Amino acid sequence: MISLAVPDLTGNEKKYLDDCIDTTFVSSVGEYVTRFEKMVAEATGSRNAIAVSAGTTGLHVALHAAGVKHGELVMIPTFTFIASANAVRHCGADPWLLDVEASTWCLSPETVAAEIEKCCERREGGLYHRESGRKVAALMPVYTLGNIPDMTAFRAVADKYGLPLIVDAACAIGATCNGRPFGSLADLSVLSFNGNKTITCGGGGAVVGNSEEQTNLVRHLTTTARVWPDYDFDMAGFNYRMTNLQAAVGCAQMERLSSFVAVKRKAREFYETELGELTDEGITFFPATEGSSCWFSGIVLPEGGTLETAKAICSSLKEDGIEARTFWKPVHLQKPYEDCPRSKVSVAEGLWQRIVTLPCSTNISEEELSRVVASVKKAVKTIRSC
Repeated sequence: MISLAVPDLTGNEKKYLDDCIDTTFVSSVGEYVTRFEKMVAEATGSRNAIAVSAGTTGLHVALHAAGVKHGELVMIPTFTFIASANAVRHCGADPWLLDVEASTWCLSPETVAAEIEKCCERREGGLYHRESGRKVAALMPVYTLGNIPDMTAFRAVADKYGLPLIVDAACAIGATCNGRPFGSLADLSVLSFNGNKTITCGGGGAVVGNSEEQTNLVRHLTTTARVWPDYDFDMAGFNYRMTNLQAAVGCAQMERLSSFVAVKRKAREFYETELGELTDEGITFFPATEGSSCWFSGIVLPEGGTLETAKAICSSLKEDGIEARTFWKPVHLQKPYEDCPRSKVSVAEGLWQRIVTLPCSTNISEEELSRVVASVKKAVKTIRSC
């Protein structure tokens, strides 16, 4: 079976894990946590990085540190993994769900600005959503697939309306914007190191940023808000720490970040080139902004394509020993968020059912990519003839 995305653990992972066991530093204290944080900060162009237990907990603590409170709203795209919305809800707030651009699958700063002007008003204490009467507490774009939208424009929108700018950068490790890492583009950015990410710790995440005040608050909150050396606590904090074991795996992975991202980008280019003939059928490919980390790659069925067709292609590939999957169902169609405020979401609604993700592991070979291409062509031909 050619899997969708499996980690390449052929570097120093075992060596570093053995070191953790030999030294007994397996919990949240240990040299690998500190080393991993430094590596992530450097890779993202950030002054500070805080390793956390998951991308979702990282988003939660970042929003909490930004001041998001119960009953408020956070602007996010509806086309995202549900963790983005869950983190908002964990703060007691609700997502205000917005559409994405077809060209990037990301939020558009122009759309955000237009929706604010149409739906909000300034009152004492901040920006308020007219219809619901709720305060808009933050703006949280998502770097979908590792694509980075126009963050200069997002920064301008956030500053104009006094909104904290938090980014869900879960899959964006290795991505650049104008040739530079993305860590300074928002107040706080949050990465995931789940097993299917370009860099994995088996789980875990990180919050990165340049503000000492904000990142110190995040670190304090994630470590139970303990005031050392005694058992004094000055806030209701969280136990969101990454373990030394996870960080050890992460360090070994980060040592090969550039080669992993290169494989991801090569996979995308290979699919576009070798499946280029399918564009005559109206099939397109995943978008990639300049400097994208190309976390996942795949095909997009023509306008009017159905989820059933996408699943049929996945089933056909499975028969050939190849794993393929459909992609995110928009948040506004998920039961916990059906009643949340949302704006026009026509792009997301017309997109999500037509997506097929293809294998793009960090160690995928050209031979395996060729097998995938042949299977996709066969599946499309079979379905077309039915």
